[in-house]
Amino acid sequence: MEKKSEVVFSSSSVYDNSDYNEKVQSNVDINPAFVVDRERILERLVSSGDAEDIIGEGGESYIFDAVATMTLEEAKQIITDSVELHDNDYNFPEETLDKMKLLLQGPMAYGLGEEAYEIDIRLEASLVKYHSPYPEVRSCTAPFDDPSIPVETIRSYFLGFCWVIVGAFVNETLGEPRQPSINISSTVMQILLYPCGKMAERLPNWKIRLFGKTYELNPGPWSAKEQMFATIILNAGGHYSNLVNYIMVVKLDIFFGSNWVNFGFMLLMNASTQLFGLGMAGVLRRWVIYPVNAVWPTILPTIMLNQALLGKEKQQSINGWTMPKIKFFYIVLVASFVYFFFPDFIFTALSTFNWMTWISPQNLKLAIITGSTLGLGFNPISTFDWAVIKKNNPLVRPFFAVANQYIGVIISAFVILIMYWTNYKDTAYLPINTSSTYDNTGVKYNTSRVITNGRFDIEKYKQYSPPYITAGHLILYGGTYVTYTVSFVFTFLTEWRTLKMFVKHSFRKDMFRIPRSWKELVSANEESVYEGFNDPFTREMRKYPEVPDWWFISVLIISFVFGIIGVAVYPTDTPVWAVIVIIAVGIALLIPTSIIYAVTGYMLEMNELASLICGYIIPGNGMGNVISRLYGYNTDAQAETFIGDIKMAHYMKIPPRAVFRGQVFAVIVQIFVTIAAVYVVLGLPEVCTSTQVNKFTCPYSQGIYTAAVLYGIIGPDRVLNDVYPEIKYCFLIGAGLGVIGWALRRYFPKQMKYFHPCIIVSGFTIWGTGYNVSYYTPGFIVAWVFMWYIKRRYLAWWTKYNYILASALTAGVAFAAIVIFAGLQYQQVSLTWWGNTVSDAGIDGTANGRLKEIPAVGYFGRAVGEF
Repeated sequence: MEKKSEVVFSSSSVYDNSDYNEKVQSNVDINPAFVVDRERILERLVSSGDAEDIIGEGGESYIFDAVATMTLEEAKQIITDSVELHDNDYNFPEETLDKMKLLLQGPMAYGLGEEAYEIDIRLEASLVKYHSPYPEVRSCTAPFDDPSIPVETIRSYFLGFCWVIVGAFVNETLGEPRQPSINISSTVMQILLYPCGKMAERLPNWKIRLFGKTYELNPGPWSAKEQMFATIILNAGGHYSNLVNYIMVVKLDIFFGSNWVNFGFMLLMNASTQLFGLGMAGVLRRWVIYPVNAVWPTILPTIMLNQALLGKEKQQSINGWTMPKIKFFYIVLVASFVYFFFPDFIFTALSTFNWMTWISPQNLKLAIITGSTLGLGFNPISTFDWAVIKKNNPLVRPFFAVANQYIGVIISAFVILIMYWTNYKDTAYLPINTSSTYDNTGVKYNTSRVITNGRFDIEKYKQYSPPYITAGHLILYGGTYVTYTVSFVFTFLTEWRTLKMFVKHSFRKDMFRIPRSWKELVSANEESVYEGFNDPFTREMRKYPEVPDWWFISVLIISFVFGIIGVAVYPTDTPVWAVIVIIAVGIALLIPTSIIYAVTGYMLEMNELASLICGYIIPGNGMGNVISRLYGYNTDAQAETFIGDIKMAHYMKIPPRAVFRGQVFAVIVQIFVTIAAVYVVLGLPEVCTSTQVNKFTCPYSQGIYTAAVLYGIIGPDRVLNDVYPEIKYCFLIGAGLGVIGWALRRYFPKQMKYFHPCIIVSGFTIWGTGYNVSYYTPGFIVAWVFMWYIKRRYLAWWTKYNYILASALTAGVAFAAIVIFAGLQYQQVSLTWWGNTVSDAGIDGTANGRLKEIPAVGYFGRAVGEF
């Protein structure tokens, strides 16, 4: 029976959920049992992995008071709605869903007594309504906010931009142009940023007056919100923009050798592609940021590390562990740093642990099946190197997503094996899995032999050879084309109602309204942006002025103008309308791929599709193909990165306009740093060649050039209709798989709940890029242990330590890689012994083994005059 009680509730200003506050202030329908028996509620929270929800200033009162003010009728309605909403949700815990269904059957079915039943149903409903339905989100976010905490301060901007310069330069120069790449991840930059922020606390609190306002240089202790705001700046500008790869292909003589590429062209291209991604991120806010089920698992470790560095933590026993998160982080960080010297320098066989090939080093068939370099990588224990294990983010991505992709990797490996052993399309005359293009003599395709004045020459082509690709690369192209259509069809079928609602809310009459005054421009709060969303995070974010849609649309227009100027003014040999077509296709695919990324943590790219489309609309034009591919990849990839950052700000209650300003300024800084990095890489001797002394071999640029040869110069019509006509049917196969996947999930919801055809097919796209099964088996094992077994058996431990573990391991490897490169490898220091030579001693280390020798006539396939 519901009773009123004389209870004093917290009046902290951090509580600002209107419905909750009205109940607290009116003090109605409060059951004293839920106020008195706090220990029982606390015990249930801890056992269910939600201990961190009630840690922190004001958090305890928030959760307890929410339970106390929740009526039984309201709780039942919330649970009913949750079951309906999350019944087919990939990320919603199945145990929680079963528990909710049992709670709806009443106290008798629940079986723990009426008092326990009422506590549990109110607690579950309170967590859903006043926090997040996902335990991983609850573990690293707070359901309330304190708007008085400093965010957009001078010191946060200054430190953020300083590390943008360092991070962008290092990532651009030592990132993908180098193999293996060295990157400063957001985790590393967070760690480096933290002591800088703490030192800034000691500076004098000087005051500066700008634009009529007074700003403090040191407004108190370095806050968690400042740290997160600076981290968002770093994410926006401190990472790899991918422009370097494309400039290499356009400018270097070993590729297209365009000497007209200068500072102005790079400025326009980088600004255009980067800003376009930012504009699209804002436009898609309602689709992939505000929805509760858009979890964005890949950003949660960043938030958890931020909380560990600057949040308050109450010591308690979690599955027998009392170690604070920050102490755990530093212990693992140091251990990871020290250990990485073994697989990366002292005992490199621990990294490429192709032990099965050591049995018979010159056995070609054994190397093809089990080899880590030449072969398919069927090896149950293929590495002890976290840099390899983390390839598929096994401590971050949901287990269902890792498992789906691994299934795709295994299936595609067997398909490749069958193709290779049956010599399908003459693939047995080539290595099984490389990104290079070959001629009919088995050597790398010489593009200069089919080009005259930069254009395709059909007569030269007839006298030379068709292009041939490896079995792995063939599966890469086929899988990529299947991915596009399966993603589009499957997402729109399964999310149709949700997408329809968002379209209705997105395209409004006031979307393009320009403010009539400066005052309106600065102070307008677009409440309509949040229309249709009423979760705790959105309710808290309503305190802050939103970014009007027309701000993001303006960024889109500016970026588009930059791109048109760059393409039209410089001799890119690329028609403007071709870029417009690629951008339009990119926008259409960005919606389903962003939804998939938000739920699974997997980013699906459209760069190969851009190459194919441009091959048809501007045939024989390699340069135009590269430029169009730049837009096809960067606009989508950058948009998804910016979207993730905005979601992170949403979780941490960072003012949206501060995020917008920080991202825009960070991109501007990054643009110039990237150009400086391009000039540095271009100045390296023998850059992008296999003999480059410091391993700047540009593997990604090689892949771009291969695509430009196949689709830009020779043309998709010849490649798809003449050499590999079966590939074009992959688009149709993808659409069919999308329909089948939708039907399976609709008619067999329980059995096929975790089936995701888009992620399975993404497993086909890892081939032909230097990766194989050996890079994914260790990650699958780790994901099963931590993201499935431990998460289900020891949820409280998992919610507290898992993301900290992921951040610490990655940071330790990154720091060690930088030290090893700068202190040892760059100085040509090497350690030669069996443990560093055994992996490359056999045929697997050559990566050039072929199942069949070239026929005695000197070529394979069709003779001259037959193609």
